[in-house]
Amino acid sequence: MSGSVSHVTASDGTRIWYDVLGEGDPLLLFNGQSLDHEMWDGPHAALAGRHRVVRMDFRGTGGSGAPLDQPYTLDLFVDDALAVLDALGIDRAHVYGFSMGGKVAQRFAVRAPERLGALVLGATAPGGPHEVERPRESTLALRRAGTAAGREMIGPLFYSPGWADAHPDTVARVLPRGPLRAQRLHFGASGGHDGWDALPSIQAPTLVVHGEDDELTPVGNAALLAERIPNARLLVLPGLRHGYLHEDEAKATREVLDFLAGHPLGWSADRSR
Repeated sequence: MSGSVSHVTASDGTRIWYDVLGEGDPLLLFNGQSLDHEMWDGPHAALAGRHRVVRMDFRGTGGSGAPLDQPYTLDLFVDDALAVLDALGIDRAHVYGFSMGGKVAQRFAVRAPERLGALVLGATAPGGPHEVERPRESTLALRRAGTAAGREMIGPLFYSPGWADAHPDTVARVLPRGPLRAQRLHFGASGGHDGWDALPSIQAPTLVVHGEDDELTPVGNAALLAERIPNARLLVLPGLRHGYLHEDEAKATREVLDFLAGHPLGWSADRSR
């Protein structure tokens, strides 16, 4: 489901794809590693029932350009996101980042706090030596996700087997997109993140959401984020894996919408959270 679609040109000339749907306080969505905006299909429409939802494709994925001559970094992704907000004339927005997108959201919160309303960190981690590492086989699945064998491993990491079998279209949307070299650049950008020292400086109201049985990003990372970010709220969804936002879409989206409703963009820094 798409709304108004457009592109903005980043400072280095890369075209960044975005679309907009709905009305209300702006909500910017950040995709997972090597995924494009279609990963939000389902939750996207429900979120747009209350918000002006902006999806964007990070460089290297979807409708965005894929320069391959320089490393990608989370700061570069933040720059691209700010260019999208500027093109839309949005001064402040809520941000919901999933998986690698949650790491980008952390960087956004540190780099541009004046542009941020509330923050939702889904199935993500602090990075660096403090991050609870995923099992080795899960890392191999990510590295091989562009191959047939890797694709077969991704579905069960995101969803319970029965649910994955019943929803093949959703599984297809969480398979890596874009050139293989761009996928590797995304992997490097995510793996290079260490937000530990900066997390206590995040002042935005924050909700940390995670599936209890997530092996791709172990749930211990959610507790670390919630402890490290001042006054953050932790929501662990029992029995769910990395793709909690799809498998229990109704509950996960309702929790996010209720949280954002408690922090309209007119919130004051001295308001109780």
